[in-house]
Amino acid sequence: MTQALPLAGIRVIDYSHFLAGPYVGRCLAALGAEVIKVERPGSGDAGRQHAHVLDDKSSGYFLQLNMGKQGVSVNMKDPRGKAFMQKLCDSADVFIENYRPGALDKLGLGFAELSARNPKLVYCSISAYGHTGPDSHRAGFGLIAEAKSGIMQMVGNPGEAPPLLRISLGDMYTGIHAVAAINAALLGRVTSGRGQHIDMALYDTLVSMHEYAVQCYTLSGGTVLPQQTGHDMPTSTLYGVFRASDGDLVIAAQVDDAWKRFAAMLEQHGGPVGFGGDARFHSLNGRNEHRVEILAAVKAWVAARSVAEVLALLDGIDVPSAKVQRIDDVINDPQIQARGMVQEQDHPRYGKLRLPNLPFRFSDCDTTIHRVAPDLGEHNAEVAATLGYSAGEIAALQADGVLFAQ
Repeated sequence: MTQALPLAGIRVIDYSHFLAGPYVGRCLAALGAEVIKVERPGSGDAGRQHAHVLDDKSSGYFLQLNMGKQGVSVNMKDPRGKAFMQKLCDSADVFIENYRPGALDKLGLGFAELSARNPKLVYCSISAYGHTGPDSHRAGFGLIAEAKSGIMQMVGNPGEAPPLLRISLGDMYTGIHAVAAINAALLGRVTSGRGQHIDMALYDTLVSMHEYAVQCYTLSGGTVLPQQTGHDMPTSTLYGVFRASDGDLVIAAQVDDAWKRFAAMLEQHGGPVGFGGDARFHSLNGRNEHRVEILAAVKAWVAARSVAEVLALLDGIDVPSAKVQRIDDVINDPQIQARGMVQEQDHPRYGKLRLPNLPFRFSDCDTTIHRVAPDLGEHNAEVAATLGYSAGEIAALQADGVLFAQ
C-alpha cells in the first residue's frame, strides 16, 4: 500500500444515532477521516441497546456502525457543553446529523449557525422526508420510506400483505449516497472555498432506486403498474426463485443465449421433450407470453433434484445461479472469506469480534478499520485537548458532567 487514505486530514463530527448517520461516519472513517462520535450523557446512542445486546454498554449494532471513531459525550443542556460543541464544529470539515428537521437549530447546531462560524463546513442532514416539502416535519424510519416509496408494494405473493424487507434498505442506501455527496462537496470546496448543506431523505433515495417501475408507469401513460409476483419476474422470464428437494436456489436465464443453453440442458436431463428447440421461447416476449408453461416445467424439474445437482448443471453451461443462502452459509462462503467481507477485531472487553466489512477496495491503500467502536465518552480528554482546553479545564468539565464518561 503506497498511498495515504483518501480522507486523511479530514475531521468529521458524527452527531447522529442508530443507523443511517452512523453508517456514513463509519464509511468516512474507513476512508481515512478522523471521525468523532458525539453522544448524549447517560445512555448514549440508542443503537447501544439494539440487537445483538452484549451488556449495558454496547451491542453488536453499535460496534458495527461505530468502529473507527473516537467518542465524546457532551451535556448540551449546560452552556459549557454548547460552547464545547461549537468549538468542536469550528474545527471540523464535515458534520453529520439525522434528527428531525429543525431539532438541532434549537441547540445551536443547525447549518445556518455552524456555517456562519465555519464557512468551510460540509453539513449533511439525513431525515425521513428531507428539509423541504409538506411532509418535512414528520418523523419516520426506513420502514416508513420503504412503504411510501412503492418498493414494499412490489414484493411478496399476490393477494398477501407485503413482507418486511428485513434489511434497512432505506437507511443504508441513503447513507452511501450521503457518503458520495459529502465527498463531492469536499471536492467542490477546493475551488469554491465553502462548504454547503446536504439534505438527504430516506424517501427520496428509495424513489430514486426504481430502475423500471417509474418509467413503466410514466411511459405507458399510467397503464402499467408493478404487481406482486412472488417468486419470479413476469417481464424477465426466466428469472426467479425455485425450490429443490433440499433447499432453494435462484436462476437467471432471462437473456436469449442463456435461455437457449438452459432449455437444451433441461431437455437433455429429464425435462420436457422438445423444450430446447421450442421457437416460441427463443425471445423474451415469447417467454413472457408463455411464462406459466415454462415455470411449471422448470419448477417440476428443479423440485426433483438437489440444490447442488441443479447448480452443477447450470455452472456447466454458464447460466447464472446460486443457492439461497442463510447467514451461516454467507459467513463460511469461501468467496466472502477471500474478499475479507467478515472483519475481525480484538475488543478489550468482548474479545474477538466478527462483523460485516465495508466493500471498499483500493489498489494503493487499505481501508480496514482496526479501531473498535468507542465506549461512551472514551475520548473526551483527547478531543478536548485538540480544541485548546487545558488539563485543568478538562478535569473541571469532566467533574461537572459536561463531558460525560461511562
